[in-house]
Amino acid sequence: MTDKTLGKGGEPRQQTTDRDRTMTTAQGGPISDDQNTLSAGPRGPALMADHVFREKMFHFDHERIPERVVHARGYGVHGHFELKEAIPELSCADIFQRVGEKTPTFTRFSTVAGNKGSFDLARDVRGFATKFYTQEGNWDLVGNNIPVFFIQDAMKFPDLVHSVKAAPDRGFPQAQSAHDNFWDFVSLSPEAIHMTLWQMSDRAIPRSFRFMEGFGVHSFRLVNAEGKSHYVKFHWKPKQGLQSVVWNEALKINGADPDFHRRDMWDAIDAGDFPQWDLGIQVFDDEFADNFEFDILDATKIIPEEQVPVRIIGTLTLNANVDNFFAETEQVAFCTQNIVRGIDHTNDPLLQGRNFSYLDTQLKRLGGPNFTHIPINAPKCPFHHFQQDGHMAMHNPKGRVNYEPNSWGEDGNPRENPEIGFKSYPEEVSGTKQRVRSETFADHYSQARQFYISQTEIEQQHIAAAYTFELSKCQEERIRLRMLGHLMNVHDDLAKQVAEGLGVTEMPEPATPARAPITDLPPSDALSILKNGPDSFAGRKLGLYLSGGADAAVVEALEKAFTDEGAMVAIVTPHIQGVTLSDGSTRAADEKIDGGPSVVFDAVALVFADDASGKIANNKPSQDFVSDAYAHNKFIAWTKAAEPLLKAAGADDMDGGMMEVSADNATDFVQSCRKLRFWEREAKLNWE
Repeated sequence: MTDKTLGKGGEPRQQTTDRDRTMTTAQGGPISDDQNTLSAGPRGPALMADHVFREKMFHFDHERIPERVVHARGYGVHGHFELKEAIPELSCADIFQRVGEKTPTFTRFSTVAGNKGSFDLARDVRGFATKFYTQEGNWDLVGNNIPVFFIQDAMKFPDLVHSVKAAPDRGFPQAQSAHDNFWDFVSLSPEAIHMTLWQMSDRAIPRSFRFMEGFGVHSFRLVNAEGKSHYVKFHWKPKQGLQSVVWNEALKINGADPDFHRRDMWDAIDAGDFPQWDLGIQVFDDEFADNFEFDILDATKIIPEEQVPVRIIGTLTLNANVDNFFAETEQVAFCTQNIVRGIDHTNDPLLQGRNFSYLDTQLKRLGGPNFTHIPINAPKCPFHHFQQDGHMAMHNPKGRVNYEPNSWGEDGNPRENPEIGFKSYPEEVSGTKQRVRSETFADHYSQARQFYISQTEIEQQHIAAAYTFELSKCQEERIRLRMLGHLMNVHDDLAKQVAEGLGVTEMPEPATPARAPITDLPPSDALSILKNGPDSFAGRKLGLYLSGGADAAVVEALEKAFTDEGAMVAIVTPHIQGVTLSDGSTRAADEKIDGGPSVVFDAVALVFADDASGKIANNKPSQDFVSDAYAHNKFIAWTKAAEPLLKAAGADDMDGGMMEVSADNATDFVQSCRKLRFWEREAKLNWE
């Protein structure tokens, strides 16, 4: 039992006589006083002999490890992968052999450009990395939520990252690409143009980690037991559907809750709403690779799903939050070189560079070569080797032998296994040693155009607006004009919209392409978010704004309708103490109105009592709650008493995204919300 007393200086002393609850040093020595350092008298100098203080402060001073240069702001979740279709004809990887088998996983989502303390909803690529703890070793599928990348050769990675990170002289901007350095680099690197189309699309501002796709980016190989190889691209398809936010909404979410994506994932899993993704593979052979319009080793290109369909083979379920953020999320080490028998790398020059860079990075971040001794990185299958010593070694070979070949017998003495050991695909390789990029990488605009024409009109407008915003932050006119020259090679309409938004009246000359763009590539519906949204409101959140005396029947009908849909309902009230409804029942508040803005919800409902309508209508946070929901094309339900607030907020121009709600039509409102946004409203909103 723990006693709470005060020390002589009034400091709290929490003490115990239970040996099992006794605080100790890292060496296991019991601690008698964790409040005061050892000193020469009550007011005397501290003594170096205080080994307890020295150990505690020593560890605190070294709590921070170097943060990741990129993907520093991440969030990790445990789960499992369940195989739905075995593919032994394609791969001998153990994970792909037995239908129904569940393989433990750890998945880390992240932004790329910002540091650990940046906000979640930056316009940025999102990392989507999964570690599979297979029975034949760890496989790391280290990808992004966008299937292409900015550069074709890893040699340019330091330049790309330096350009998008804070400028070295002023230390800003943070977690954003809207500045001269980034667009200077991009405008001088045509290979990056395709990626910027994705980056300027709504893909770069996802509503949640749960509502975005993941991609392995590169072409890999699958190799079967007979040694036959096929190329493969890996896809994660969210069962929750795709969903993003709009830019104005992202800015306000970052102000209201910079941890929005982290909190969303934690809350969903904590509530038992486990997100899932299907693992799909695009498989193709050498004949397809030879005849495809682009080089399958070029990481700035996709293979459209219409040309090679995605075959679903399993499902990832995330079902457990971490116990300790540092031990798991911060110390997890992903390496693209971590593959297993049956999966192999290709000669993609960006992938080849990543294989070197990731291992080198882990050595720096985690202090030495033994980062696989950290539990989150350790394989869950048996492992045996002669690696020893080094910084922070947790285990070493037992006994006398630590080398091979040796003649000390088999006991505790590992040997190579030609039958199940990893074998690289025996690809024939020859060529002159040189620094050169393949001419097959020279088309920089064709797929950028294909991406643009695959979007809905709303999405195209968002892309143009994003380019306009980002380039407007460039102080140098030459950089803005240079980028317009590239966009002219993508699509005339896009270039004209951006030029008009920037106020450019005389268009520059188009950039000279290294290879003439292909202008007749067909649209691909798989590239659009809005064409691949969900068909339900499940997993989303309703912001239910209540006043005291609100109609209990309406409140209960809305709560039931949205809960039955699989959605969450958050109660917003004028005061954090909550409200009493018309029937005398109470509702505890999840948010006070000025702390729970509508930007953190997917739809809103306003249920007020008549005597509260005037006061609420004159309340500025309440007006912002409604005006933002209206401006962000969200579905809005209200009772009669809320009409003064709608008018005060400028949201009384009724449209199909707004509904007067009653106890009888709450389910109708849910059905409307399944569209997630009433995009028809955007045409009458003026964001200029």
